Amino acid sequence: MNKGKLIVIVGPTAVGKTSTSIFLAHQLNGEVVSADSRYFYRGMDIGTAKPYEEEMEGVPHHLIDVANPDENWSLALFQRKAYQAIDEIHSRGKVPILVGGTGQYVEAITDGWQIPKQRADEALREELNRWAEEVGTEGLHQRLAVLDPQAASNIDHRNVRRTIRALEVIFLTGKKFSDQRMKKDPRYEICRIGLNRPREELYQHIDQRIELMMEMGLVKEVKELLKKGYAHDLPAFSAIGYREIIQYLRGEISKDEAMMLIKRNTRKFVRRQSNWFKLEDPMIRWFEMGEEQTIQHILAYVQEFLQS
Repeated sequence: MNKGKLIVIVGPTAVGKTSTSIFLAHQLNGEVVSADSRYFYRGMDIGTAKPYEEEMEGVPHHLIDVANPDENWSLALFQRKAYQAIDEIHSRGKVPILVGGTGQYVEAITDGWQIPKQRADEALREELNRWAEEVGTEGLHQRLAVLDPQAASNIDHRNVRRTIRALEVIFLTGKKFSDQRMKKDPRYEICRIGLNRPREELYQHIDQRIELMMEMGLVKEVKELLKKGYAHDLPAFSAIGYREIIQYLRGEISKDEAMMLIKRNTRKFVRRQSNWFKLEDPMIRWFEMGEEQTIQHILAYVQEFLQS
């Protein structure tokens, strides 16, 4: 049986993935499936640079605003829902375009990850949460790094929920978490497009975007979320932009310090993204953004893939 075709657009934050995917969707009769973990949560719009309805230009987008901030969208759930969305797009005779900067979510689809189905052990999880309180976020992450360096390198030390989940699987199975993330043949025939910009130019785009977020009301957005009763330490609020503004609202840092930290942490995030999407990866066809004909070159490359 022939595999359905899937366009995948990757690259660092603020490189231009959203506008490129919408352009291609218009040209190819496509629909967009988000592989950005920050886009899942309702009410978290400004700080995630989530595309607004006007930006989408009528292109259907999937896996955006699918959960409240206090709901847990696991990698396994994302994979299942993404497969469902892609298959439904194929059934309509349209072209699915998977777009995102969250490496593990993209690779869960492109590499056909078989995600460990280990059931949660509530007693162990409670013990791990107590351990996290005792040794701190970084201390817990350091324990994971000793037991499974590869898993630790793929998990931000501030993401306590994922760190605990990895430790839980290790303790319950006696095997490394990273070893259990097996791969199988991907379900689709995939065309991987990588978007790149010179690093300093990208950093300028990031700084401009963050300044615009503040002007658009990022502080007000976070206040509204907290006013609705969402706890300040929810995993969803570990996203860059939210944790710094929460620190500001709690009086721990100034507004200027929050802005500086958001810019600094976003640059660090870009460097982490480059570990997932490598310029030397032969599976990714990279294009330099900012050049006049780039978007037409991307379109021609994708059209050739779809006709093959």
